[in-house]
Amino acid sequence: MQAQPAATPMAFVRAIVLAYEKYGVDPSSALRATQITRAQLHREDARITALQMEKLAEFAMQELDDEALGWFSRPLPWGTYGMLSRASLTAPNLEVALKRWCRHQALFTQELLLSLVVEEGEARIEIAEHRRFGEMRELCLVTMLRFVHGYACWAIDSRIPLRRVTFPFAAPPHRDAYPRMFPGPVSFDAPCAGFAFDAEYLALSLRRDEHAMRTMLQRALQLTVVPYRRDRLLVHQVRELLERKPAATAAALSRALHISTRTLHRQLNEEGSSLQHLKDDVRRRQAIELLGRTSRPIKQIASAVGFENEKSFIRAFRGWTGASPGELRRAAHAAKQSR
Repeated sequence: MQAQPAATPMAFVRAIVLAYEKYGVDPSSALRATQITRAQLHREDARITALQMEKLAEFAMQELDDEALGWFSRPLPWGTYGMLSRASLTAPNLEVALKRWCRHQALFTQELLLSLVVEEGEARIEIAEHRRFGEMRELCLVTMLRFVHGYACWAIDSRIPLRRVTFPFAAPPHRDAYPRMFPGPVSFDAPCAGFAFDAEYLALSLRRDEHAMRTMLQRALQLTVVPYRRDRLLVHQVRELLERKPAATAAALSRALHISTRTLHRQLNEEGSSLQHLKDDVRRRQAIELLGRTSRPIKQIASAVGFENEKSFIRAFRGWTGASPGELRRAAHAAKQSR
């Protein structure tokens, strides 16, 4: 198994140590359990792995009995976010689940409120702060957004690409760690913390039951440190992009979806598809529609569906349908006249 990269900034560890100081508890046991030295703790450039961060946070939450790690004026006892997860589990779709999550979060604290905003095909989770969080602010906001996003992905069993992620503070020295935590463009000095994604994900049904919930809660913090891989809407999104630009390259599609080209090919394969298959399907349907509906020259249709020349289009079309474009057009016109 490949070793995890040490990419999580030490600033997050120091924020957890501040929680120990708040409660007057020695953090030594937590640091030893996660193999973090005092020397590392004070190095600005030091990093730990995602697994170390997961173990440290879990250890601290249990030892301090505060799943908020000192962020709020009163602790959130161990199991609080398990209750939030269970309360959303019976929702018919992701939209209802997230609305429940935001509403129930407010029952535990009014010092940080979550909201789901849906406008013009885009969904946004936004955080409103009603307290000064000081040096704990960055870890608080990062963790809250990662947990909501991670839970949403887990609940519908799908990766949810983010169109943008925003934070209301200046870019930290470790800003390079953010792309690993959030699958989408990250910006700082924004009005509020939040993330945006395609609203179509809200209609997806939840795929989890109580048994899956119990299993997840054994390592729930993994949702905040390890990005979800599978994307149930990826094929649909790639198809939509190709409908607008049939000749789009894998690199262009990957940029639009905020994933790497390698991830694009791997996830399409996991969904039983491929980029070439989707391209061929979109081009075939568009070509057949244009041949039957318009009198445009074959050369123009070839260009419209993303081919560089007429000859390669005719060859591909014959492979898709067993007939040439001209033959299919004549057959379509003959069928119209016989009606």
